[in-house]
Amino acid sequence: MAQTLRKLVTFDEFVAKYPDNSGKRYELHDGVVVEMSQPTGEHEEVVGFLALNISIEIGRLKLPYFIPKTALVKPLESESAYSPDVLLLNRPNLVNEPLWKKDSTVSHAESIPLLIEVVSTNWRDDYLTKVAAYETVGIPEYWIVDYAALGGKRFIGNPKQPTISIYSLVEGEYQIQQFLGGERIISPTFPELNLTAEQIFQAGGVQI
Repeated sequence: MAQTLRKLVTFDEFVAKYPDNSGKRYELHDGVVVEMSQPTGEHEEVVGFLALNISIEIGRLKLPYFIPKTALVKPLESESAYSPDVLLLNRPNLVNEPLWKKDSTVSHAESIPLLIEVVSTNWRDDYLTKVAAYETVGIPEYWIVDYAALGGKRFIGNPKQPTISIYSLVEGEYQIQQFLGGERIISPTFPELNLTAEQIFQAGGVQI
């Protein structure tokens, strides 16, 4: 479970102090520093599998995109900063990001074609807090990859089962499409991406 350190801080204070030398990961949620739990090996295998396959597609299509190792998404007019598991950046637009060179932070939808959160114990952040934040920023595509079926039943059904939820921005609001088992993922950013939900889940050791 993520541990919350309850002193309110500004974004500038946050990036000046974190990451610290502890090796831990942090996000800023409305001025509250949130310590992220250490991910499991399965979680990291899913993240690596997704980053690899998306990178292959970027190369195949010769798109000006890349996936940074560590970068933050900061909604404008907000003391928040999120660190997605997979963040796709549009290199040509980074010149318009005032926080990019110094703090590796982006705030504009034009810089972020797609981002992915792989669900862990703090699933409410992915399904509630970040959906609202990313929709407000105007990020075109947001995946929630719940390979271990940790999310609430109202999000992934009852009985709960591994689910990939893809939020696509349509007229300023997210529309959601969910994928299970052998269903092929439909990505607006990568319409030719040839991946099934099952392939992604199996990267984390889940047998469907």
